[in-house]
Amino acid sequence: MALRLWASSTANALRISTASKSHLSPAFSLSRCFSTVLDGLKYASSHEWVKHEGSVATIGITDHAQDHLGEVVFVELPEAGRSVSQGGSFGAVESVKATSDINSPISGEVVEVNSKLTESPGLINSSPYEGGWMIKIKPSSPSELESLLGPKEYTKFCEEEDAAH
Repeated sequence: MALRLWASSTANALRISTASKSHLSPAFSLSRCFSTVLDGLKYASSHEWVKHEGSVATIGITDHAQDHLGEVVFVELPEAGRSVSQGGSFGAVESVKATSDINSPISGEVVEVNSKLTESPGLINSSPYEGGWMIKIKPSSPSELESLLGPKEYTKFCEEEDAAH
């Protein structure tokens, strides 16, 4: 409780809003330290998230992943029309610490790429679930979503992974 109060007062002092402003943000989220795991998304153990709405799935990297990467300085993404496979790399994120592959949580065809990330790769740090989304795909096997982690499972996975390091 003291940590939550400290975080809240720090956010107020820095004039950081904790209110949700996007259609991607579900009604509530689970906080793990300062990383956020949103309800309504599915998560891969390689730290990508997916939100499936209708015939389109939006994909990005998690708050936990961007936190561990540090300041993102460059993003390499595929062109629309390319196919991606579950677990396969579709791009890369370069940060001040490292370059990491981005893996697709599900298979499908890329229908849209977040072109804002070319000019502002830092959106991944400041807004990993909203402005920092990476690609939108038309899923070829929506049933692959069932193999992904839910918010509680992903939170537990991150806690166990961090404890092991």
